Amino acid sequence: MLREEIPPGKTIIAEGDNDRRFYALLSGMAAVAQSSMGPRRLLRPGETFGEVAVAMGIPRTATITSVTPCTVASCDQQTFDELLRPLFADDD
Repeated sequence: MLREEIPPGKTIIAEGDNDRRFYALLSGMAAVAQSSMGPRRLLRPGETFGEVAVAMGIPRTATITSVTPCTVASCDQQTFDELLRPLFADDD
């Protein structure tokens, strides 16, 4: 996983982008917004984001912007598929 320090006010992921990284928020707070619905919620340490685009192979469904200084850890598509996808799978 890649660890990154994010300054306040920086877009971490942008709605519509096609990047394929999954993120965990280690410290700080980040805002979630969607163009069609506006502000959605705040992310706090321990929460994850970016799984929808990575798991489904679609463009980003929301924009995540740091509210405070943040530390995130992220992984690429291959690592997500190998280690994390099973956690999101439906066991039924």
